[in-house]
Amino acid sequence: MAELVREIVAEDLPKVKELIRLATGRQDIADIQRLGGMTNHSYRVIMESGEEYLARIPGEGTEEMINRLDERKSTELACSLGIDSPLLYFSDDGCKVMGFIHDPQPMDEAVMRQPEVLRQAADIFRRLHSCGKDTGVPFEVFEMAALYERIIRDGGVAFYSDYAQIKQTVMDVKAEVDRNGAQPKVPCHNDSLVGNWVLDGSGKLWLIDWEYSGMNEAMWDLSCLSIEAAYEAADDEALLEAYYSRPATVEEKKRFIAAKLYVDYLWTLWGLTRVPFDGQFMQEYADDRYARLKQNIQAYQALD
Repeated sequence: MAELVREIVAEDLPKVKELIRLATGRQDIADIQRLGGMTNHSYRVIMESGEEYLARIPGEGTEEMINRLDERKSTELACSLGIDSPLLYFSDDGCKVMGFIHDPQPMDEAVMRQPEVLRQAADIFRRLHSCGKDTGVPFEVFEMAALYERIIRDGGVAFYSDYAQIKQTVMDVKAEVDRNGAQPKVPCHNDSLVGNWVLDGSGKLWLIDWEYSGMNEAMWDLSCLSIEAAYEAADDEALLEAYYSRPATVEEKKRFIAAKLYVDYLWTLWGLTRVPFDGQFMQEYADDRYARLKQNIQAYQALD
């Protein structure tokens, strides 16, 4: 489901073959190809019959960051809704086998801005958010932010000089939005990067990789997509209209922009936690998030 850009890890081969056997009861493998990815080891497995599967082996150290049992709950839900490809096997340690999405197309921001792709993304989110299921997996944004703040302090990383002021503004925005009625927590993907969308050869859009999924406010997913796909104002309006099947109200637009603040606020702090490990790259990542956070504060205030 991604470009074939990495070499096969030799010790993975017997694991992949065993996963396919556990998932399908078959061993007639014709070819195994390594897929791209920064942490996990994912493989495209082609059977002699031509059937294709995705086998995923979790990367080293991911057990400290990802609760695989929680991921399985959300993956099972997504597959039952037809949002992700069929799930055949998911072990307690996070190894999984899924149907391979046929003929995946190259994905970038321009593709995610195409009207039909945007419409499908809105439909996927609406189906996920309105399914009525509770996965029991929390995604508590501001609890996570407080944890990241402690990690930043312990790591000796400097906060921005105006961080206290910006944080208070974010909290004030949240308080204002919540006064108009707290939104229910619904199943969310929470990490709708462009790389987590797959457009198959028939033009059908899929949403993959549920590692960070959990119960959250629906606007997080919409705002995260807007940020990650570099949507402009017209794209945002089209996304919201496709999601609601009508033009968004002023209140809905305010919630949408407020969620953009939350997204960049949280991931700014996450980036700063990684500076001691990843250096200038993560500092620049956090800086970019922080600059956009302040821009969206202005955009939110302009709606008053």
